[in-house]
Amino acid sequence: MTNPTSLKILRIGAMLSVLAALLAFAVRAAEAQEPAPQRLSLAEAARLAAAQTAGVQSAQAQVQAAQARVTQSRAALLPQVEAVPNWTDHTINSASFGFNFPAQPGQPPLLNPNGQIIGPVKLYDFRAQASQTLFDAGAALRVKAARANVTAANAQVSTAAEAAANTAANAYVRALHGGAVVEARLADSSLAADLLRIAQEQLSAGVGVALDVTRAQSQLATIHAQLIGARNDRDRSMLDLRRALNIPLDQPLVLTDSLTALALPLPGNEQAAVDTALMNRPDVRASDAQLAAAEQQIAAIRATRLPTVSLFGNDGPTGLTFAHLLNTYTYGVQVNWPVFEGGRRTGQTQEQEALARDIEIRRRDLRQQVGLDVRSAMLDIASAQEQVGAAQERERLAEQEVTQARDRFRAGVAGNADVITASLSLNSARTAVVDALSALQAARVSLARAEGTVSQLH
Repeated sequence: MTNPTSLKILRIGAMLSVLAALLAFAVRAAEAQEPAPQRLSLAEAARLAAAQTAGVQSAQAQVQAAQARVTQSRAALLPQVEAVPNWTDHTINSASFGFNFPAQPGQPPLLNPNGQIIGPVKLYDFRAQASQTLFDAGAALRVKAARANVTAANAQVSTAAEAAANTAANAYVRALHGGAVVEARLADSSLAADLLRIAQEQLSAGVGVALDVTRAQSQLATIHAQLIGARNDRDRSMLDLRRALNIPLDQPLVLTDSLTALALPLPGNEQAAVDTALMNRPDVRASDAQLAAAEQQIAAIRATRLPTVSLFGNDGPTGLTFAHLLNTYTYGVQVNWPVFEGGRRTGQTQEQEALARDIEIRRRDLRQQVGLDVRSAMLDIASAQEQVGAAQERERLAEQEVTQARDRFRAGVAGNADVITASLSLNSARTAVVDALSALQAARVSLARAEGTVSQLH
């Protein structure tokens, strides 16, 4: 017979088994809901940002607004039709006519000379009216100006896309830099841990001193603090990259490129690169389109001096009651020729010409800036390539120095002070290599931005 204590133990065991099963199920469900890591190269990051960031979406909305303005402008050239049924009930003061009807001699006047109320008169009017512009040069040119604004707005979309791609590409390079620094600090940590192990072994064997152990522990602690800071910088740079890509900030990312694996641009002719930039840069095309739109607007304003010709008409039944409705109509052709409008058109023209001059000034300045951007980026690439070579040579010598100092320390012919000094030099050299490689890749992105090809990186 089972005693109560055993039953209680069995019940507790069963409950724990159920709880463990539920916990395992919850863990599996949470893992199933976690988004899969997204693999991303530099080129993919640039294209993704160019397609979906808020700046690009805003520019696309501006294009839709510009297209809507084309429709609004074109409406002035299309038929205008409206139905205007109405019912009125009104009275009239006969004195407001300003005249009276003649009466027979000796008879009172038909209407009181001092005025009298006539009515009320109830009127039903079921009229429809239409008009059609036959000639309006100003309206036609306003449609062309609106279409030119659409072209300018589309160019702004490309400009926004290129800017977004540039931001994302630079964020990607910074993220690679953060990861490379973490790897360098991990290598430094491994070296510091190895030196501490050697110092402890020598102290245990009676051939070392406690000072060497303390130095090694201090070095390891220093590298550990640097590693913590490097990991924080890496994680922050990954957040910046996600923000630049307009993706959820908790989306796992795997960067498939590295600072050493990215392709580098081949040195080329500066003038050819400038010519390419002037042809490809979306902001240059946008300034050209803006100037064309401003010139079209000036032409549209000047065209308002010309007469406009329109056809109009209205037709429909009208009467005092529904039983006595009679159809009436009015048709005609109307010419409007503005003779004097108080200088309004002149002021509008002067304002638009000033805006066009401003666009032209900024356009010339932008074209000069393009040349500066291209040449500066090419100089940065050449300098960064030399810096990478110098930093890598410094790293090679620092590694050699560490190896030699460690061998002397392991052999017991010297303390670890030389090894600590050499490891600090190696720490700095590794950082310099990462910085130089990052500067080289940033210069590569700058050249692509200067040429207007960031979204075409590969």
